[in-house]
Amino acid sequence: MMSDNQPQLLSKIATGNGHGEDSPYFDGWKAYEDDPFHPTKNPNGVIQMGLAENQLASDLVQHWLANNPGASICTPEGVRDFKAIANFQDYHGLPEFRNAVAKFMGRTRGNRVKFDPERIVMSGGATGAHEVTAFCLADPGDAFLVPTPYYAGFDRDLRWRTGVQLVPVICESSNDFKLTRKALEEAYEKAKEDNIRVKGLLITTPSNPLGTIMDRQTLRTVLGFVNEKRIHLVSDEIYAGTVFCHPGFTSIAEVIEEDKDIECDRDLIHIVYSLSKDMGFPGFRVGIIYSYNDAVVNCARKMSSFGLVSTQTQYLMASMLSDDEFVTGFLEESAKRLAKRYGVFCRGLGQVGIKCLASNGGLFLWMDLRGLLKKATFEAEMELWRVIIHQVKINISPGSSFHCSEPGWFRVCYANMDDRAVEVSLARMRTFVHQNTEAKKKSCCHRKLRLSFSSRRLDEFLVSPHSPFPQSPLVKAST
Repeated sequence: MMSDNQPQLLSKIATGNGHGEDSPYFDGWKAYEDDPFHPTKNPNGVIQMGLAENQLASDLVQHWLANNPGASICTPEGVRDFKAIANFQDYHGLPEFRNAVAKFMGRTRGNRVKFDPERIVMSGGATGAHEVTAFCLADPGDAFLVPTPYYAGFDRDLRWRTGVQLVPVICESSNDFKLTRKALEEAYEKAKEDNIRVKGLLITTPSNPLGTIMDRQTLRTVLGFVNEKRIHLVSDEIYAGTVFCHPGFTSIAEVIEEDKDIECDRDLIHIVYSLSKDMGFPGFRVGIIYSYNDAVVNCARKMSSFGLVSTQTQYLMASMLSDDEFVTGFLEESAKRLAKRYGVFCRGLGQVGIKCLASNGGLFLWMDLRGLLKKATFEAEMELWRVIIHQVKINISPGSSFHCSEPGWFRVCYANMDDRAVEVSLARMRTFVHQNTEAKKKSCCHRKLRLSFSSRRLDEFLVSPHSPFPQSPLVKAST
């Protein structure tokens, strides 16, 4: 055993828990990895609904790749370019890659705004893009305001290695978690009282976990606020291409280009983007920083050498994103499939009285389970979450992991699975709610949640066309 006076061999980062891996958000992933659902090999396993991944249109990409083998340097058709692409490339990125990404960013925003390829800075995914942006804008101890609920990974992406703080801007369900000037002012003043220097405001639109977009008026409010306070605005728009119904997505870039009546110092405006969500390419690690500030572009480009996108990936993406016919068809079909899947889940949950926040973007639902809590506390939320994870066998993420100010909300990802897993997950969730409702009707609200299903109504439900998969673990579970 090492004595107290021996030197610490590892860094504080290595020995600390700044990554946030011990949060329920990541715990749910571990539960899935330990017991993953498979329709035949492990039908009673955990279904992964905690991963915001878009797999609904992957067949369209596969079809394009089959028809365009020369887009890869690792095929007989593309090998002639292998040497040129495999050789060293500087951290500016391939010109054709930056041009294609700039064009694609415009396409996902309805071509209402154009992006300058010279301001495209690549990074290893949105994770790397956020960290580089934080390094450029803030010093250790400085803070970003972040409206709640916000993506759980921001605690890792912006804080872990930079030393930057995140100050929550409390948004509430009473107005559908919409960001207001009052909430911004209160968070800013609270930070000042705590002697925290606020360097920026981070917004996410469409929101993760809400699935809602910020309307133009809210974006105008945000711009007015950051200009008045002389702080930066970082707009995370990685779900820009996942908006599947009215109203459409509005980028902060559109507002600063078109709304000439509002004061805006463009040096304060920065956009984070990636291909992980809109195209379903999280494994390619294509993250983008787009800044209107020349100094930030220059610094971020130098820092990007620590997390470059491989030239092979750049080459492939440049070819694919330059195919106008493919991009148009992909975005349209992806939106249709997302809308259909969203509707399936909303209707399926609505059959047992579960409501979700009305949304039109992202890859997830913001599900309201406040009615299933024993008490309106975060402790009760965690108790309910543990039942859902370990007995219902579905990995959904509790609102507390997204810093939601109200217990009882959960994020449910619906685009990372096939139709069979969708039906199984809905059957499990509906069965669980039915059981819980029956228990309350019998005045057993003070008992621990039990998972026994002997009533004739539940048996009929489980074998109905709405739930054709009797292998749900709830069918057999009993305590």
